[in-house]
Amino acid sequence: MDAVEKELQSRKKEIQKELELLFKTNMRITDWDVPEADDRKAANIIVTMLQDTLNTIKNDIEAGKYDNY
Repeated sequence: MDAVEKELQSRKKEIQKELELLFKTNMRITDWDVPEADDRKAANIIVTMLQDTLNTIKNDIEAGKYDNY
């Protein structure tokens, strides 16, 4: 494992918690804004939005957008 992999591996749980926090925050906001919302439906929509964004980031990585970040 190289230095980058080791560093990111050491922060893996933190990164995962931050992503989960983003999800939960958006669930709470949805519940505040639309109290009668179907939570499962909201959760699936939020996860789809997050996944779409991750897919876009992945495509940007492949296109070299972050090569000199």
